[in-house]
Amino acid sequence: MNAISKLCNWYFSRKALPYWCILAMDCAIVLISGLFVFYMQHGGLSLTQHFWQVIAGLSLCLVIYVISFFAFHTYNGVMRYSSFVDLHRVCYSTASAGIGVCILHQLQVHAALTPYILVPGFESALLIFIVATMLMWCLRVIVKGMHDTYRGDSSISKVFIYGCMEGGVALAKSLVNETPRRYRLRGFISTDKSMNGKWLLGEQVYYDDDSVVETMLNYHVSALLVSPLQRETFVKRTSLIDALIKSGIQILISPSGAEEWDGKSPISHRQLREVQIEDLLSRDKIEVDMKAIGNMLTGRRILITGAAGSIGSEMARQVAKFNPSHLILIDQAETPMHDVRLYMARNHSGLCVETIVTSICKESRMERIFAEYKPEYVFHAAAYKHVPMMEDNPAEAVQNNIYGTRVIADLAVKYGTKKFVMISTDKAVNPTNVMGCSKRICEIYCQALNKAIFDGEIKGVTQFVTTRFGNVLGSNGSVIPLFKEQIQKGGPITVTHKDIIRFFMLIPEACRLVLEAGTMGRGGEIFVFDMGEPVRIADLAQRMIDLSGAKDIEIQFTGLRDGEKLYEEVLSDAELTKPTTHPKILVAQVREYPYAEALQNEKELYDISLTGDDISIVRKMKEVVPEYKSQHSKYQILDS
Repeated sequence: MNAISKLCNWYFSRKALPYWCILAMDCAIVLISGLFVFYMQHGGLSLTQHFWQVIAGLSLCLVIYVISFFAFHTYNGVMRYSSFVDLHRVCYSTASAGIGVCILHQLQVHAALTPYILVPGFESALLIFIVATMLMWCLRVIVKGMHDTYRGDSSISKVFIYGCMEGGVALAKSLVNETPRRYRLRGFISTDKSMNGKWLLGEQVYYDDDSVVETMLNYHVSALLVSPLQRETFVKRTSLIDALIKSGIQILISPSGAEEWDGKSPISHRQLREVQIEDLLSRDKIEVDMKAIGNMLTGRRILITGAAGSIGSEMARQVAKFNPSHLILIDQAETPMHDVRLYMARNHSGLCVETIVTSICKESRMERIFAEYKPEYVFHAAAYKHVPMMEDNPAEAVQNNIYGTRVIADLAVKYGTKKFVMISTDKAVNPTNVMGCSKRICEIYCQALNKAIFDGEIKGVTQFVTTRFGNVLGSNGSVIPLFKEQIQKGGPITVTHKDIIRFFMLIPEACRLVLEAGTMGRGGEIFVFDMGEPVRIADLAQRMIDLSGAKDIEIQFTGLRDGEKLYEEVLSDAELTKPTTHPKILVAQVREYPYAEALQNEKELYDISLTGDDISIVRKMKEVVPEYKSQHSKYQILDS
């Protein structure tokens, strides 16, 4: 056995046998098959008496077989990586050669050459075809099996697939057909108990229970590949995921927010990547009415502010899919804007896209843009959003967030924009910081302006819609990129408080909900997104440590930052909500402000911001938004 193992290791350490070796083995199989068939039909005595005539006939047959081998390239494959395609090719070549042998037999009979050569007749040719084909198949299957056995432990990772039937089988076939192979399939995991113990593609199916990880360890499995069709089910299996991570078994999964399988395009293991923390935040699938969104945006002039940011750039990518007539993208960040420009050139070269570097606070510049393009829909994502930064710079929060929003909103009315969708934040609810309060004042102004238009106080057609949601995963300033960087440096991970919780949403699904809210909004609404279950940040940090495989990274609690809450709210205590046609979108019923009052407050705030007096600025903000109560901030003295 040791000698066989050494021989196999020697063979499989080579790249591949030369093509003439494979051709010679196939030719030998044809000769052996012919002699075997003659022996079975006529016996050993007849074979001895007519041995040279049989050899002469088989030699002529072999010429036909060689021609067929060349025609179907059966000798070109690497046997250790043989697939069903290679087996089919062998069958086609031997079948074609069998037909040629039958024709040769008829020529031999007509030429009366039987005393000199014995070419197999129809029955013999059929038997030779069957025997030779089976032996060639067996040769390739045996070599492939020996390769998996003797080389699998060191060069191929053993894997299980989560999901069976259509998605799992498609994924398994992509593993088998890969050349060279990186993975060896050892089993399937199914959520259907009736599938337990059944076999697929030669491997057993196991039920998704607490013992399946132990089974994987017994098979020395190093990775679990999750079928894209079972992704939503898998991410909810917290206990299984924790057991896999603890056991050191790698999880490969389709990316968060990936396009759903259409049932036609092939599923490949190459579409999977190593699991990330974003994938494991269990969420219900969010459906949106893509047809309604398409009807709203296709062929329209769309303007997006903050287009270089996390939300704005994703909004641009999603809107571009609906083929607007013009897509006007605005941001003051030059380098990220250049990246957006390159993306649009690569992926939407036929689209008319304008990438403009400027600030929304430059009223004259904004007026020229609106006058030139006259956007029909505006998605306003531009804002300063970092809580500690705005605590230190309230004048910038007023001038960029509040004044900048008023500039864009007023121009939208002036130039006949149909719908203005403002992206707000859950920090605007019962704000405890300057940033959250600035966004609440933006909400107040847009809602008051919408009501003024509806009441005929201001001439215009624009419908103002506001959307509120919490943190988006992977956005600039999100805790996840920070934690990843800290883990790469060996820790520690810094969390502000052991009990702090946050709502999270994926950037693509947040943007889809913004588009959905934009289609259903009729003006004046503040739409609130169902953010799912809140996440404890300390638990999030620990899970990221476990995923990284690090054992000695600790979590340090640094204390709440200026203006930071332990938890974010989606609705204030005094607010009510009412449902919409979308289960994940609600409408907040909030206190309305007269337009004259909202405008006067904004003008006074802007004037005060020019003084640079932080206390005076925040004092005025608290007058405008009485529920604004500072926390962990120097502005708490104003609440006394």
